[in-house]
Amino acid sequence: MTIGKYLRWKDEQGNVFRPVSLIGTELLNDRTLNKSTAFTYEEREAFQLNGLLPPRVQTFEDQLNRVYDGFRSASTDIEKYLFLRSLQDRNETLFYALLSRHVEEMTPIIYTPTVGKACQEFSHRYQKARGLYVTADNVNQMGEMARQFAGKDIKIIVVTDSQGILGIGDQGVGGMGIPIGKLSLYTLGAGIHPAHCLPIALDVGTDNQDLLNDPMYLGVPRRRMRGDEYKRFIKRFVKQVTRHFPKAVLQWEDFSKSNAFDNLSDYEDVLPSFNDDIQGTGSVVLAGILGACKIKQETLIDQTYVVYGAGAGGVGVADQIYAGLLKEGCAHQNARDKIFILDSQGLVFDDREGLDEYKKRYAKPRHIAEGWVTESTEKVSLTELINNHPVTVLLGTSGIGGAFKAEHVQKMMEYTSRPMIFPLSNPTANCEALPEDIYQWSDGCAIVATGSPFANVSYQGREFRIGQGNNVFIFPGVGLASIVSQAEKVTLDMFTMASYALADCVSEEDLAEGCVYPRIRDLKDVSLVVAKVILEHIQATNPNSCLRGKDIEQELALHMWEPVYLPYRRV
Repeated sequence: MTIGKYLRWKDEQGNVFRPVSLIGTELLNDRTLNKSTAFTYEEREAFQLNGLLPPRVQTFEDQLNRVYDGFRSASTDIEKYLFLRSLQDRNETLFYALLSRHVEEMTPIIYTPTVGKACQEFSHRYQKARGLYVTADNVNQMGEMARQFAGKDIKIIVVTDSQGILGIGDQGVGGMGIPIGKLSLYTLGAGIHPAHCLPIALDVGTDNQDLLNDPMYLGVPRRRMRGDEYKRFIKRFVKQVTRHFPKAVLQWEDFSKSNAFDNLSDYEDVLPSFNDDIQGTGSVVLAGILGACKIKQETLIDQTYVVYGAGAGGVGVADQIYAGLLKEGCAHQNARDKIFILDSQGLVFDDREGLDEYKKRYAKPRHIAEGWVTESTEKVSLTELINNHPVTVLLGTSGIGGAFKAEHVQKMMEYTSRPMIFPLSNPTANCEALPEDIYQWSDGCAIVATGSPFANVSYQGREFRIGQGNNVFIFPGVGLASIVSQAEKVTLDMFTMASYALADCVSEEDLAEGCVYPRIRDLKDVSLVVAKVILEHIQATNPNSCLRGKDIEQELALHMWEPVYLPYRRV
């Protein structure tokens, strides 16, 4: 049943309403149904709310003004985050309406960068239950746990084991802030109703000693599961998801490097699933590179790429660049030859002992460095790579603040007049370089995008808008398309299509300002474009698709929820 049919009933006269069975305090405590002070006099009488609310009925506009004043009065970002989370827990319609009006102001609060601090302080600031906390002791009871939710039709799950939270690492049970925040963006960007969303934290322990020593820590006080024990646990979890949430798309989020790739490859054919850190990051970065190529009037094939930081996100970026190169006609080996990845040991070579499996496809043969000027033949640094090879695109996914230096950018200027420099790490303190510095080092010629939000930069009389390579431009649209199409598998091609769709959303005015991403305030429009492009491809190429003969825009509209109050009628 679509969200439109689920929420919007019509009587014989064509009047829209929503049937509601809850009354009194149960209705007021239901965050998806609560209207608070906006319940009309007639609704208060019908649902036994008289005396439970202040006498005056407020309009939706009154409520929005009141909660916005409350948000603005909070003095720190974490206080603003807690204010919004509290609002979300008592009135989700009002929460999403507020976000929709202040997207650029509030998305950095409900997600990166503020959510990182919220995860760190989770146990000390815990407010109200939301989602599932799955442990080794209760994983087989997920069906019973699921029966406690008012929303029985789960369409999207975001799950984390909290080991690789943003750039701050293992946060134990506090990582629940990530699935909650991510699903808020699904609703904000793609209109997926909150009742269809389920955040899950897999509490498999923590190796964060500060958390283990904290008497207030709310998670399981043990070291992390590893090896076969961990794999068996994940297998049990996936089995429970497929049994109790058979219609759900699952998004793996903020797992460690090896677990991120292993879980994705082990289960991508078992249930529709993807890893946003790998595939979403790769997709949004490819979109930015496509935009930069438009500015340079060059192609993907004309570039040489360095990914500094070979974790899940970095290799995901390399994978998506590789897919883009193939799409544009580059041969397989030539595409791999254009992509260099570096980790804490420098340039990744294929003869390294104990090399992680997921890095091997971009590992270089040692002989390519013959004749290079380096301090050691065993380790090639970022500086040495750029000094010896004509790099035109430098992408930062390392989490190392200040890793990009003036010498890197200035050397790249010898290879191209418009180097692409994307310091993408979050939070802001981990950004590989500040946009202002990059423009100074390149005399305003570099094409810059970041992972965190930055203010505009003025340089020599020119104003540069800094595009944010935020995965939120990708995953809501991909998730929505997967739900609408009833996809059995979320494919790499879907993310490649999303990259090109996102790149097409960047206006000529944005490109003229050196900006390769749209504004966050356009999130819903972008998500719709991404979803529509994917769905049209599925409709055209899969004769067995449920979309056959259907109007794509109408199908999308039926699945998307708008945060407005409908009249209630008691049933």
